[in-house]
Amino acid sequence: MSAAAVARVGGVALHAADEALDAAELRQRACTELLRQASVRAGLLAADDPAPERGATSAAASAAIEALLERELVVPEPADEACRRWFGANPSRHAVGERARLRHVLFAVTPGVDVNALRRRAEACLIDLRAPAAGEGERFAAVAAELSNCPSGAQGGELGWLQAADCAPEFAREVFGQPEVGVLPRLVHSRFGLHVVEVLEREAGRVPAYEAVAPAVVATLRRQAWASALRQYLQLLAGAAEIDGVDLDAAATPLVQ
Repeated sequence: MSAAAVARVGGVALHAADEALDAAELRQRACTELLRQASVRAGLLAADDPAPERGATSAAASAAIEALLERELVVPEPADEACRRWFGANPSRHAVGERARLRHVLFAVTPGVDVNALRRRAEACLIDLRAPAAGEGERFAAVAAELSNCPSGAQGGELGWLQAADCAPEFAREVFGQPEVGVLPRLVHSRFGLHVVEVLEREAGRVPAYEAVAPAVVATLRRQAWASALRQYLQLLAGAAEIDGVDLDAAATPLVQ
C-alpha cells in the first residue's frame, strides 16, 4: 500500500503504509480517532497526546474518550412500557433452560494472523457448507476435522448440547434466542475468532414472567439506546471532520439531542 493510500482523519494516519486493514477495522480506528480529536477540542486531552500507533491509543486518550462520552451521550432510561413491549416481541431472548446441539468450524484469531485472509477463508467455508450437497453431515465433519482450530475438530466440530451460559456471551447472542436450525447464514464472531456454526437441534426453554427478567430487559434496552446515541454522535463528528480513505456515514446536521 502506498503512502497516498493511507486513510486519515483530520490529517492523522489511521495505519502504517504497509499495514492492511479490513473495512470494519478501518472504520473502528476512524471512529476512535474522531473521538480522540473531539476529546482534545473539549479540553479533556492534551493537544500533544500522541497519535495512535497501529490502532493503540494512549491511556490518557482512552480515559478522555470515556469522559467525553459520559458528558456528551444523552441516554434516556427505558420506559416500563417500552420494556414490556420489547419482552413481548422477544420472549425467547430470556427463555430459561434453552439448549442447542451445536457443531462448528473455528478460524482462530491469533497474534500475527492475517485477519483479512482468515476472514476470506472463513467466508469461503461458510459458503461451501451452506451449499446443498449429498452427505451434508459427513461433509461438515470432514471440513471441521481439516480446518477447525478447535480441539472439537477431531470430533467433526461437535460441541454437544449447550446453554447460553456455557458459551462466550457474544457467541451466545448470535446462537440462542433464535429459531434457526442448520448452518447459520452468517459467521459468528467471538473472542476466539470466526465460527461457522451449525445448529443440529434446539430445545426451547421456558419463558419466565416479565417481572422475573425486568432488570435484564432494562439493561438490554439501555445498551441499545447507548449504542444508538454513540452512532449518532459519531455521525455528527464525521460530518464536521476531514476524512480520507475510509467510508463513514457522515451526517451534516447535529443528531445528538
